[in-house]
Parts: sequence; C-alpha cells; structure tokens
Amino acid sequence: MNADRSYRIGLVGKPSVGKSSFFNAATMNDVPEGAYPFTTIDPSVGEAYVRVDCAAPEFDEECTPSVGYCEGGTRFVPTKLVDVAGLIPGAHEGKGLGNQFLSDLNETDVLVHVVDFSGETDIEGEPTEGHDPRDDIDFLEAELDQWYLGVLEKGITRYESGYVTEEDDIEEDLAEQMSAFGITEDGIKRLVRRIGIGFDPDEWGDVDRLALAREIRTETKPMVIAANKMDTPEAQANYEEITADSDYDHLSILPCSAHAERALKSAAEGGAIDYRPGDDTFEITGDLAPDQEAGLERIRDFIEAYGSTGVQDAIERALFDVLGVVPVFPGGANGLGNERGEVLPDCYLLPPESTAEEFAYGLHSDIGEGFLHAIDCRSNRQLGKAYAVESRDVLEVVTTN
Repeated sequence: MNADRSYRIGLVGKPSVGKSSFFNAATMNDVPEGAYPFTTIDPSVGEAYVRVDCAAPEFDEECTPSVGYCEGGTRFVPTKLVDVAGLIPGAHEGKGLGNQFLSDLNETDVLVHVVDFSGETDIEGEPTEGHDPRDDIDFLEAELDQWYLGVLEKGITRYESGYVTEEDDIEEDLAEQMSAFGITEDGIKRLVRRIGIGFDPDEWGDVDRLALAREIRTETKPMVIAANKMDTPEAQANYEEITADSDYDHLSILPCSAHAERALKSAAEGGAIDYRPGDDTFEITGDLAPDQEAGLERIRDFIEAYGSTGVQDAIERALFDVLGVVPVFPGGANGLGNERGEVLPDCYLLPPESTAEEFAYGLHSDIGEGFLHAIDCRSNRQLGKAYAVESRDVLEVVTTN
C-alpha cells in the first residue's frame, strides 16, 4: 500500500528537451528553464494533479476536498512529479550526472520520458536540426537497460560464488540483488519464464542476460513518451512517422506541448481565459492585445487538433493506464460526510488489485487492524476484506478501532 497516497512520477530525458518546462507547466512551479545541458542538477519535486470524476454529485452532494480541488464535477487529486537531472549517453557508467540520475530515478514509480519531437536538439542536448527523436527514445531505454544489466550481473556473480548458501536458487539471489527496484522472487521467476531462458545462469549468453535486464526494467520502471514541442510542423511530421513505426508499438506516445500548457495556465491565472487543465478548448474572458489573442488562437488550434496540450494526459496515462492506479473515496457512517461535516474530503490513489482491508490500512494502521468489513456507499452492500476495490468506489470502513 502506498501509505502516503502519493505516487512519484519521474520526468526523464536528455538535457534541453523541455523537461523542466513540462514540470513547470504541470505544477506551476518555477524551476530554472534553459536551452543548455544540466539546467536541472538536483531533482525538483512538485505537486501535479490527476483528474477523477467526483462521486459527490451522484449523491446530490458537493464535496469539500482536504487536498487538491474539485471543479465542475472533476476532482483534481494530487500526485508527486519529480524532474530528474538531465541524462546523457554513458550515464550507467557514471558519465555526466549519471550516478545521481539513476539514484533519483529509482525513487519514482513510473516514468514520463520527455522527447523533443521537433528534432532541434542532438543526443547530448545541443541545438541542431533534423535529429531523429527515435534516437532519444532508444538511447534512454538502452541506458536504463545497461544500468539494470550491471545490477543483474552482480546478482549472477553472487549466485555463482555461493555467497549465501550453495542451495540458493538463482531467482533468490537476483531478487535480493535487485530488491531496490521492487522486483520479488516470484517476479523474477515470472520474467525468466516469459523470455524462456531457463533457470541455469551458466546457460545464459549475453543476449539472454540483456533480455532479462530489459524485462525487469520495463516491469519495474514503466514509461510513457511525451512527444514534446508538437506545436511545430517538424514535430508533427516526426510524430506521424514514429507512431506508424512498429518498432515503437510497445510504447505509449502522447503528443504534447509544455509551452502551450504553461501559457494557458498563466492566462487562466491572470483572468484572461477560462481553462481547466486537460480540456480541449478554452474561453477568452478578458481583454487581450491583438498579439496575445493571436497567440492563444494558435494554441487553440493545436489543442483542438490533438485533444489537449498533452501534459495532463501524460501524467494520467502514466498513473491510470500504465500503473493501473485505482482512485477510491472514503465514505462515512453518516453518508459521505465525516464528523467534521466534510463531504468526501479525500480521494486515495491505490495500487491495482488492492483489497478493502488494504484500503483500511491505508486510512490508518489501527483501522486496518480492527477491520470488520466495508460498506459500498452506493448500494449499502457489505464487503469482505478480500474485496478488490474498483475505480471511484465510495467505501465506508467498519472497524473495532
């Protein structure tokens, strides 16, 4: 159970692709932005939001969120966004900020890889023209695979040396060595079977070892691609070509313009427009200079063509589609409210396949220890501890504590 109810989404990518711009657009923070390598040195952590249809209107109630906010029946639930130091080739060998990057990366649950789809930055983040974004996608995956492979090799050496006991199974030593990645012994077994290499590491060649490292990496650090700078013709052409390339079918690639999202949020904060993050349009509500209005209309054309700026979609795709996170509202004994008169003050983001009992422990360890049953506030149906929570459930927990 994610005890603090806050997942950590890692923003990754080479320098100067708009990663910090994406972070600022999503969180409305002001971390440094610049077209030069290593603008981000220490990871910045900010609060972003994911959208959940609020359950309160179904009960003819108006919610009172304790965190986040609700607008027009849409609940904006906070999550953590981590802007990780820029990556260059050779990071797994410690080049650039490699060691720091990989350490920071391991503190995240899922990755959003921000890629400059305009092709205007080379593999090191320097200005150029005509760069193929596929090279950036491939390079990041290769760096991560090599990082995982290095740790995997240590586990194989541990097994071959009989470090613990001679009777150890290979999956035990690998799970122990790679425990920081959140992989279990059963997980190792499942992935070894998936790629069909058997359980004798003496029979694993270099290709087999890399394949296993890649499987563990994709399992423990899933990724979404934010195809940034999609408000340029070059990026749009690259997007059409790459999304038609079957070699990239394994990735979720979303068109994105961090610049457009930041501009819309700034305009909304200044009262110039009515805009809600993730929407496919906006309404001009203030008096604007002709050049400002023209700029906003260009952004309108972009978001109506692609459905949104892509920033909000990338965050939600990472949590809900890739990780399978389940939003659940705690109900109360007196309907939706609690003893303070708050209505649905919380919305918890739970791991997939969480049970009602695990949900109770997420509320508080005492509540979990005294768990009797849960009640579905929509149907008043009693639910046992093994009930698998579903998206947007409203559950009251009955406990001895």
